[in-house]
Amino acid sequence: MSVLSSLPAGTFNIDPSHSRIGFSARHAMVTKVRGAFNEFTGSGTVVDGVATLNVDISAASIDTRNADRDGHLQSGDFFDAAAFPKITFVSTSVKDAGADKVVVEGELTIKDVTKSISIEFEYTGTATDPYGNARFGFEGASEINRKDFGLVWNAVLETGGVIVSENIKLEFEISAIASVPALA
Repeated sequence: MSVLSSLPAGTFNIDPSHSRIGFSARHAMVTKVRGAFNEFTGSGTVVDGVATLNVDISAASIDTRNADRDGHLQSGDFFDAAAFPKITFVSTSVKDAGADKVVVEGELTIKDVTKSISIEFEYTGTATDPYGNARFGFEGASEINRKDFGLVWNAVLETGGVIVSENIKLEFEISAIASVPALA
């Protein structure tokens, strides 16, 4: 059974307290640094098996567990969060991609630069929480080149590599609450 045909019609709001929008990047070409955005909103709709998705992320909410690095990422060298406070994603298509998978294609905007990206999500299940909310889980990832969005700062290492990789892995762990009746 396809994911889209198994979802009830309605609106699904991302629960930010039980979801994560994060990323990982190579640092000094030898390890990965992981981070997340702590403030975001998003919703999706399903009508007659057709789905849409919209997400707004606060660029200033970036959190890599290092205040100095977070300040640098918020600065003009990277996100310039004062001038470009929001990162947005708007889907252009959502399609089933086999059992328990959907591919969401859409427009990602960072620093007023918009590029098409594709995100493959795994549908991780449905549950009714203790408050009667119907929850739907999705996990997905996509890779982007940060320079495509104007995030071009870097420093060359003595060994010939760079301090920050160009390719960034975006990571999504989503718990969405349906505005439809709770599951029986």
